[in-house]
Amino acid sequence: MSKPSRLDSVRLLATLPHPCGYLPEREATTVFVDPQTPVDQQLYTRLSELGFRRSGAYLYRPQCASCQACVPARVPVNLFVPDRKQRRCWRRNRDLDIFHVQTIDSDEHFELYARYIEQRHADGEMYPPHRDQFRSFLTQAWGSTHYIEFRTRGRLVAVAVTDMLTTGLSAIYTFFDPGESKRSLGSYCILYQIEWARRLGLPSLYLGYWIEQCQKMAYKTQFQPIELLRENRWALKSH
Repeated sequence: MSKPSRLDSVRLLATLPHPCGYLPEREATTVFVDPQTPVDQQLYTRLSELGFRRSGAYLYRPQCASCQACVPARVPVNLFVPDRKQRRCWRRNRDLDIFHVQTIDSDEHFELYARYIEQRHADGEMYPPHRDQFRSFLTQAWGSTHYIEFRTRGRLVAVAVTDMLTTGLSAIYTFFDPGESKRSLGSYCILYQIEWARRLGLPSLYLGYWIEQCQKMAYKTQFQPIELLRENRWALKSH
């Protein structure tokens, strides 16, 4: 099967309206790229620039009839300046050993993921955690996925799943030890990915969707400045 040469040749499918996972009492509709579409890094990048997000082998974007609350967000890494709290977070985690690995399909990785879901997201769609769901959700996609381990004295405390785009990195998912709350590992993993993108000469770190009314999404706008995609245009948003 040949690769689509233009975006308008990419076939999109839509879900039926379903309960929104972020805003109570709202309905959501999602469009996603036909799974039969061959995807390479260039197409993946272009779709990311248009607000699509990856989950497992699917590229999707919210397209709700009466709601535009889900706003794609990305950090322009060359403009980013950590605030005092983020600088403290960076220093607090200087003892961590960081490894880029080929796979996270092991009992050690799944057990950390399961503890994270059970203690942080027991009210979410990924609860209860299952090994098959873990594999399908965080699978490698189109040769672009990197896995980053964060360890202290050999013990695994966090994992960041990151996709390499031609114009940036996409922070797909991070899970960490809930018992290490003083480290602020979620923030640290984003800071690490921002610095990694900067070292690679890539201009952006994509953070997925920001929803102003959703407290769980509030952390994304703490990374300033941040760009938001509205009306097909990326623009800086400040505090």
